[in-house]
Amino acid sequence: MMMSKKVIIDEVRVWDRFRSGDQKAFTELYQHFVQPLYSYSMGVTNDKELIKDCLHDLFVELWRNHATIGPTTSVKYYLMASIKRKLIRHLEAQLKNHAHHTNYMMDYMEPAYSQESLLIQYEEEIRLNKKLAACLNLLSKRQREAISLRFFENMDTDQISDSMKINPQSVYNLIFGALRIMKEKLVNERMTA
Repeated sequence: MMMSKKVIIDEVRVWDRFRSGDQKAFTELYQHFVQPLYSYSMGVTNDKELIKDCLHDLFVELWRNHATIGPTTSVKYYLMASIKRKLIRHLEAQLKNHAHHTNYMMDYMEPAYSQESLLIQYEEEIRLNKKLAACLNLLSKRQREAISLRFFENMDTDQISDSMKINPQSVYNLIFGALRIMKEKLVNERMTA
């Protein structure tokens, strides 16, 4: 019976080749570390889609910034710390949005509302959030990123341009294209309702 043997790589040497722009080294790092990072991430959250998104973002950012990334004596721990930070930032943002929603509901609700009207208002809010999520799912990853930075992080066009490493006109194009798609989706839903 043959046992499958885990491939061992000289991670520091491969890392240094990747940092100098070697795409083959980058691919080797990805293939070697993506599954262990996924398994490690499951200890942070069981949201598989969030993990996949964060892993994708991590490797995209690594390649985008390969020329400015420093050396390391342990690639594994560097990547584990990076993915953990990324997941925690996303989870904290989700928690912050939930807390903001709850605070908003507490601050702006009239005390005279009955429990029934509060429940109806809360259900309407959930329905609207689902519609918004459905609209966001129609967008490309870049459009979602631009919308998120603009409306959830309150960044201006120049900040988004710097963050996404694109010119301001491209930011306008992404945001207005995304808003057009979302508006069409909502109008179509209203017409079929």
